Amino acid sequence: MILTPAQNPDEYIDCLSGWQGDYAKALRTAVREAVPELEERLKWGHIVYFMNGPVLLIRPEPARVLFGFWRGQRLRDIEPRLKPGGKYEMATLELRQDTPLRRETVLGLAIRAAELNRMG
Repeated sequence: MILTPAQNPDEYIDCLSGWQGDYAKALRTAVREAVPELEERLKWGHIVYFMNGPVLLIRPEPARVLFGFWRGQRLRDIEPRLKPGGKYEMATLELRQDTPLRRETVLGLAIRAAELNRMG
């Protein structure tokens, strides 16, 4: 992860630069548009979105940006590149500088992830 002195998500995003910053900003904008009622927090050193518990994360790192979902294993029909791992039903999309990702895919993932958390 990229460590910053940020105290909140706005400060965190403002501290990012390069392609990682561009990806993180684009992901954040799309997630907030798709599901405005998600609660956005700076937690575990990166941005995490909550609704009935954690829903998804955006974690910039020096060589990649992780876009992860707590129920992500159930989202592989939307994005087959999601890699299962970790606890629960976690799955993560690893984005590198040249990784293509359509905005419509990000919107669909965020909406479906929030729906899964609403259902419990």
